[in-house]
Amino acid sequence: MRMSRFFSTGIALLSCLTVIVVSEVLAQNPEPQRPTLPKGIVAEYDVKYVPNGDVAQSLDIYVPEPPAEKSLPLLIWIHGGGWSGGSKTQIPYLNQLTRGYVVASVEYRFSQKATFPAQIQDCQAAIRWLRASAKKYSIDPDRIGVGGASAGGHLAALVGTSGGQKVFPMIGGNEDQSDRVQAVCDIFGPTNFWTVVTQAEDDKNVKNIFKWNNGDPYSNLIGAKLGEDKEKCDAVSPVRYVSKDDPPVLILHGDRDTLVPYAQSVELNDLLAKQGVDVTLQRLPGAGHGGPSFQLPAVAQLTNSFFDKHLKGIDAKIEPLPESKVTVEAPSNQRSK
Repeated sequence: MRMSRFFSTGIALLSCLTVIVVSEVLAQNPEPQRPTLPKGIVAEYDVKYVPNGDVAQSLDIYVPEPPAEKSLPLLIWIHGGGWSGGSKTQIPYLNQLTRGYVVASVEYRFSQKATFPAQIQDCQAAIRWLRASAKKYSIDPDRIGVGGASAGGHLAALVGTSGGQKVFPMIGGNEDQSDRVQAVCDIFGPTNFWTVVTQAEDDKNVKNIFKWNNGDPYSNLIGAKLGEDKEKCDAVSPVRYVSKDDPPVLILHGDRDTLVPYAQSVELNDLLAKQGVDVTLQRLPGAGHGGPSFQLPAVAQLTNSFFDKHLKGIDAKIEPLPESKVTVEAPSNQRSK
């Protein structure tokens, strides 16, 4: 019974992720509907983490009602959307609320409003604000995890590798608070803007959908051309900041991704492993930029176990799952002949 409930929770969590992934390509609803909350959960919406800041510099926070008697670990979601769309209301972590977590979802300035590093500055400001507000929301400030998909995966990875290094000017105050986190789940996020074009061209199994340096979201984010401005490409890349002090990282990525080459995650994984960081790369055979593989119960279980181990101290073995557990066969009419 408990295992059945666990799997259904995982499926619901990752089904919500599918909605987020689809929205990477489709136009965004400027006023998305807020999610339905589980029983016993309350939310505060559009909380400003930068005083008198931009309207985008806000977050939603979800907490138990009545408040928890002891502080709880916090999971932060950073949505995707090519750094130019999406919404903090698109959050797959709501089911974690009944598993003993406080959950926050962060909005940030889009690239058409402000180029990089505005996005990571916003995310780090939100983390510092949440730490400063830990007592109010029964958050354990020493147990914070972050996750995101696509553009959100990039920002989650960058939060992880650059945290505590003070490489981006602080905004929003709370400068006495740390912007480090204790666990990162990066779901097919770009990791190296300098190598992404070459990696996309070298992968003969996948045709990337972008026309590079011609309105693609990568070059729009940094306001420069990929493969030409190395300083800006390096500054935005999570691989640039990898060190032995980075938190544990779980990476989920399909090897048929047409938006973010799978090699991007391999590169980050290898650099983290070389530094001795606890990192797990889960390859999803045949999966693209989202899809049914990410909804599999085994993938949900891996994600839950990862956060439980590093934020709750639960003994769990985190390692890549066998292909048989993470592969979804294509319909017969889509199989290559």
